[in-house]
Amino acid sequence: MPVTNAQTGTRIDEITDGIYRISTPVPPNPGLPAGFTFNQFLIVDDEPLMFHLGLRKLFPLVHEAVAMVMPVEKLRWLSFSHFEADECGSLDEWLAAAPNAAPLCGMIGGMVTIGDVSSRPPRMVADGETVSLGKKTVRWHDTPHIPHGWDAGLISELSTRTLFCGDLFTQPGAEHKPVTETDVLGPSVAFRAAMDYFANPTAAAARIDQLAATEPALLACMHGASYRGNGAAALRELATTLAG
Repeated sequence: MPVTNAQTGTRIDEITDGIYRISTPVPPNPGLPAGFTFNQFLIVDDEPLMFHLGLRKLFPLVHEAVAMVMPVEKLRWLSFSHFEADECGSLDEWLAAAPNAAPLCGMIGGMVTIGDVSSRPPRMVADGETVSLGKKTVRWHDTPHIPHGWDAGLISELSTRTLFCGDLFTQPGAEHKPVTETDVLGPSVAFRAAMDYFANPTAAAARIDQLAATEPALLACMHGASYRGNGAAALRELATTLAG
C-alpha cells in the first residue's frame, strides 16, 4: 500500500491476511530524541474492527488511510486496550464517521469510563470472550495494569494467530518496516530504561506468560514495527526481563 499522506508520512500496509497496520511517524524532538510512531490496526471483514483508534489530532490522517482499503462508514467495532489519548482520543470522531460502529472494550473499561464518555453504548466483553467478525474471530484478554491502566486488555485474532500487543513492545524511532523478523524486545527494553511505562513489572510477568500460551505468529505493536516469528518466545523473554 502507498503512503497515504505525503506530508506526514502516514501509511497503511497489509501485515497479514486482511489485517492492516496504519502508522504515523513523529520526527525526533526533545521529548523523543529518536522519534516515535503511532500505529492503529484494521481488521477488514464482514464486521470490520479497529484496534487502537489514535489521538484525536491524528483522526484525519487515520481516516484517510482507512478509506484507502474500505468505506469508513462500514466500521463496526472500535476497540482499544485502555483509556488513554493515543488509544481512544478520537472515539467520538470515529462514531460520527461510522453510524453503525460501537466501542468494544473490557468489562472494567466499559463500567468505569467508556459507558459514560462514549456517545454510543459499548459492547463489553469478558476475559477470554470471543467476537466473530465474519471469517475472522477475535478474543479479548484482560491485562489489568499491564503495562498500565486498571481497564487494560488486548485482543488476538485466531485464524492468523495475531496478538495485538499494544504497548508491550514499544520501540523508539520514527522509521520502521511495517513488519520485522528481527528483535523487538531489545529496543523496547532500552526505551523503558529512560521512560518506564509498566505500572507493576514483576506482577506483569505471570500474565504475559499466559499470553505466550496463545502461541502468536505475529505481534502487532502499537509503537514500532510488528514482529513476525516466535511470538511466544518473545513474550516469555519479556516476562523474564520484567520479573528481574
